[in-house]
Amino acid sequence: MRRWHAETHRSARAGWLRAAVLGANDGIVSISALVVGVAASGASHAAVFTSGIAGLVAGAMSMAAGEYVSVQSQADTERSDIAKETRELAEDPESELAELTHIYVRRGLQPALAREVAVQLTAHDALASHARDELGITETLRARPVQAALSSAAAFTAGALPPIAAVLLAPPAQVAWVTIATTLLALSLSGAAAGRIGGASAWRGGARVVFWGALAMVAAALVGRLFDVAL
Repeated sequence: MRRWHAETHRSARAGWLRAAVLGANDGIVSISALVVGVAASGASHAAVFTSGIAGLVAGAMSMAAGEYVSVQSQADTERSDIAKETRELAEDPESELAELTHIYVRRGLQPALAREVAVQLTAHDALASHARDELGITETLRARPVQAALSSAAAFTAGALPPIAAVLLAPPAQVAWVTIATTLLALSLSGAAAGRIGGASAWRGGARVVFWGALAMVAAALVGRLFDVAL
């Protein structure tokens, strides 16, 4: 018999990875598009930099609030379903055992074996068995609002730093072009890293975020040109 060994899977990263990738890419694209648009309008270097800082603060707060509210709604639903299962297990354990048995039969077990598995899992931890197999709620993928909010805010801030640095360090006349180049590089790196962490192609991960980031900056620059007013 082969010896059992613990395995790690990328699905365990799903919760924080989604929030982190979304936050980082949003930070890069939002702030770079903002400063490129403002720069294209003919604004002063100070105004471009100030708009970037304001966008960073507002965006990080918005990402944190949005993620928290969204994931908290999921957590509330999970808690409600678990509370319902707890009541049903207390009020009618036999029906719940039959329900669990039926789930295992649908998954391919023979009825007698499905019943035995259901009995043993119920004796071990009835609520956890129903949460996992009936509701699809596991500890690994369970909603964590605070973690999602903090991950999104931190990632947005990290993503916003390259375009902010580009604005701060670039010659005033070249702010837009330096920001664009910096942003495309940052997007390619973040997309590739996200792809690698998630087990996908690094090249594909980088290419898709570069495409959408470039599109956002082009749109922002066009808007800036339409409102070509020095501030």
